[in-house]
Amino acid sequence: MTSKVIDDSPMMRAVHLQYSDKTPIWLMRQAGRYMEEYRKVRNNVTFIELCKTPSLAAEVMLTAVKRLGVDAAIIFSDILLILEPMGLEIVFPDEGGPVITKPIQKPQDVKNIKDLESENQLHYVMDTVRYTREGLNNRIPLIGFAGAPFTLATYIINNNTIQKSNHNRNFQFVKTFMHLHQSEWRELMHKLATSTAKYLNGQINAGAQIIQIFDSWAGCLSVDDYAEFVQPYSKLLIDLILPGTPVIHFAPGNPMLLPNIAASGGNVIGIDWRIPIDKAWDVIGKNYAIQGNLDPAILLTDKNTIRKNVQKITRITKQKNGFIFNLGHGILPQTPVENVIALVEAVHELGGRG
Repeated sequence: MTSKVIDDSPMMRAVHLQYSDKTPIWLMRQAGRYMEEYRKVRNNVTFIELCKTPSLAAEVMLTAVKRLGVDAAIIFSDILLILEPMGLEIVFPDEGGPVITKPIQKPQDVKNIKDLESENQLHYVMDTVRYTREGLNNRIPLIGFAGAPFTLATYIINNNTIQKSNHNRNFQFVKTFMHLHQSEWRELMHKLATSTAKYLNGQINAGAQIIQIFDSWAGCLSVDDYAEFVQPYSKLLIDLILPGTPVIHFAPGNPMLLPNIAASGGNVIGIDWRIPIDKAWDVIGKNYAIQGNLDPAILLTDKNTIRKNVQKITRITKQKNGFIFNLGHGILPQTPVENVIALVEAVHELGGRG
């Protein structure tokens, strides 16, 4: 349940395609290594300890919200945490990406993946939602999130040998599996979709007011492969989310997929810098809000360059309902925090419609 203040907030009005005199902005990875306050917390705990300590997870996000002046918060968590109660062991090394220690290596391994029995198996995430929501005091909306079935599958299938391939965007193991073992692929994707829906509905019941689904690696797929092997399960997931909760569907990397991504569901379609916003809107239609799409590398430049790039985007979006300013991906760790603050200020100034 939302308050009147939240319902009338620029963020919530944007997701519902309603007029607002202010362009809302929030940022992926807005609590992260680029912030000194976050690094101080991480000096005392590992990443996974931070994720599993709700008071600290809420603290780092609330600190970022206050420092940056953004229009929405997102819970501090990780998309892979759902996989632990589904029977997988995850290691988060200090360097490099996460590793599944016993991944799917043959088709029959899919049988070892469990359905999520209850959101209470991830009680610490639900507590993070509650603590963060309480700390926000209904000033701005809170976003819960999860990984989409395909992106989770890319980590599950041969993850201990796929790391280099992931970074090179080859994804040969997951692509080979979905073509050669279609029955097992469907079984796995159905488990991931239904379990993720249960997880997200738990976040909503705990206090999340908007949901974002990250399909971070979907851009590696052709349109035909996405339509056949991924789209039905993304749609299933979104269809199972509690009615009335706005959904942001973010699948970067391949603008050719946008019509299929929109057809999979969601109120808001997240885009990256690979396609201009007006062209993206033409492709998906005016019935969807759009979130995006500044290249995170722009935040490594200077305030004048940041302002110039904000102006390019707001010239396109200023007179349109349903636009949420964000990056086309997460904030890079080496980004100066002053540049992020300058970005938020520029969006609030240049995106005003009053």
